[in-house]
Amino acid sequence: MSEVASPEVSVVVLTRGDRTEALDAAVASATGQSGVRTEVLVVWNGCAPVDPDRAGVHADRTPPVRDIALAENLGIPEGRNVGARHASGVYLFFLDDDAEIVDADTFAQLAHRFERESDLGVIGTRIVDEHGHTAQRHVPRWGRASATSSGEVTSFLGGVVAIRRSAFESVGGYAGEFFYSMEETDLAWRLADAGWRIWYDADLQIRHPRTEPSRHPDAATRTARNRVWLVHRTLPLPLAVVYLVNWLVVTILRSPGDLRPTLNGYRAGWRSRIGPRRPIRWSTVVRLTRLGRPPVL
Repeated sequence: MSEVASPEVSVVVLTRGDRTEALDAAVASATGQSGVRTEVLVVWNGCAPVDPDRAGVHADRTPPVRDIALAENLGIPEGRNVGARHASGVYLFFLDDDAEIVDADTFAQLAHRFERESDLGVIGTRIVDEHGHTAQRHVPRWGRASATSSGEVTSFLGGVVAIRRSAFESVGGYAGEFFYSMEETDLAWRLADAGWRIWYDADLQIRHPRTEPSRHPDAATRTARNRVWLVHRTLPLPLAVVYLVNWLVVTILRSPGDLRPTLNGYRAGWRSRIGPRRPIRWSTVVRLTRLGRPPVL
């Protein structure tokens, strides 16, 4: 009997189990990919994999879908890390549980590009809503850059992205302690410093319902705390100071009501700062700046 070939793309779908119809659609869009061997892993982050009425709902998929149940909510970055550790593909694709891959050859295109460009670590895709529009906050460039222009960038959106598995593992994956917020920037800067390139492909589209950004009650405090962790881990001291001052000014100008939570977050981040501290090289700073986003913004 011949051995089953290993998958080329491992799809990691992180879910809290609270939007089953959207999850089913996300899984279907992943299992429906053609031209490349695929596996799908659904990580149930602190919730039961299925209720009795839905048991086996993904069992007849080709390729099959594997459920990974976590006893507690580990947060977004660590949940994705768990999925990656269970994956066997050459490339990882992290997909939000309410997103759908538009074209059936998306993974084949991703794999082909990765194969052609050995220093390419990340390929970000374009989020489109039900009307085919892309919100400006989903464009991984500074300013009013066009969502329809592909090119090398300095960041990516964590729920619609392909990452070369060897690149992901070479820098240790996500920093799970972040729980949510700023973990993608932390990973992007570490990948860039390791010599990997990040590409935004506007032709590869992921459909995601248009929503306004929601805020958790502690969002401002947690984000500020994570910014301190981010700069402590990744930036040379002068840039770390400039980065935090810049964001303090932005907070005062945009959301003055968040000033106190932000200061509380800075204080908490400094007291609980996480490592390891490995500042990126100045050559990486120059590279990120040339790409349009210096690591102080």
